Amino acid sequence: MLERAPTEPLLKVRDLNGWYGESHVLHGVSLDLHEGETITLLGRNGAGKTTTLRAIMNLLPRRSGEIRIAGEDMMKVPVHKTAYSGIGYVPEERGIFASLSVSENLMLPPRVGPGGMSVEEIYHLFPNLAERRNSPGTKLSGGEQQMLAIARILRTGVKIILLDEPTEGLAPVIIQRIGDVLIELKKKGMTLLLVEQNFRFARKVADRFYLMEDGHILESFAVGELDARMDRLHEVVGV
Repeated sequence: MLERAPTEPLLKVRDLNGWYGESHVLHGVSLDLHEGETITLLGRNGAGKTTTLRAIMNLLPRRSGEIRIAGEDMMKVPVHKTAYSGIGYVPEERGIFASLSVSENLMLPPRVGPGGMSVEEIYHLFPNLAERRNSPGTKLSGGEQQMLAIARILRTGVKIILLDEPTEGLAPVIIQRIGDVLIELKKKGMTLLLVEQNFRFARKVADRFYLMEDGHILESFAVGELDARMDRLHEVVGV
């Protein structure tokens, strides 16, 4: 990973546009994510939040603009090498292999950099997975699958994790556990970009927010400004 100036963001996105076929779905998205920071994309369904994550990971058929990780230009990096630049993606559908056990799913992604968590550290962070280590993916609850999807990225040594709707459809007790895990990861210096509809969950873990509508970034603000912006959030997000 390339060196960058101390004030430069770890992830820098400028004027990002994206298309599905002929449909222009992202319109000049710009955002900064600094090392050790958590930011959350807010917006209604269809606002372009997931598409932004997919564009960063080079999973859109067509995109333009600037994406840099630690100063490295990512626009020409092929998709199979994206993770080796230090970024991992946990999609909403989680992608757990049903025919593999928890431990086999956990070991599946390759290490892409130094500093990844050991299996023992991961099981300490996710005791549910330790108990179910020999269970096949088909036997896991939705919450356990989400834990596993996050856990296997932590082992790889990436420095940035993109999380798409990690609490979607989960019981409150599991949501609380995932929130505790994300706070613990922040303490360890992990850098997180979160898409999350659960606004009350997001405000507990995020440092800053970006508000999206129709593929545009409308504004950004710090977590300390939330209360002053609630009317605006009701208008755009419907929280």
